[in-house]
Amino acid sequence: MKKLGRHLIVELAECDKQVLDNIEFLEEHMKESVRLAGATIVKAVFHRYNPQGVSGVVVIAESHISIHTWPEYGYAALDFFTCGEEVSPEKAYEYMAEKLKCNAPDLKEIPRGIPSETEQVIAHKTLPNSASRATSAGGA
Repeated sequence: MKKLGRHLIVELAECDKQVLDNIEFLEEHMKESVRLAGATIVKAVFHRYNPQGVSGVVVIAESHISIHTWPEYGYAALDFFTCGEEVSPEKAYEYMAEKLKCNAPDLKEIPRGIPSETEQVIAHKTLPNSASRATSAGGA
């Protein structure tokens, strides 16, 4: 695989039910988790469902993080998808597990990238010079 990024799939069970339904708390701490991971916030969108539950996405320059909560079950599903080698999604995961008072975390990591016979890490952003060359050579 030509690795572009890492995708942490997180199941947080046995969490504090009150914080799982608090949209302001979740948005504040999701943004802080991004900062702790060393990522750059682009935009955040959060929505509270009726009668309960919250979904939120923080788009970051390095990809995104998201949360979906089920307060009635004390459960939250989180994704931390980051590109590049500079961001530490584990820091964001650990911070959120702590803030949600999670007693039963489960983490799976999936490498993301282009299927290939060789293993390598590739840049997640095309350099301006290579983009110019591709355009002049008839590429997209």
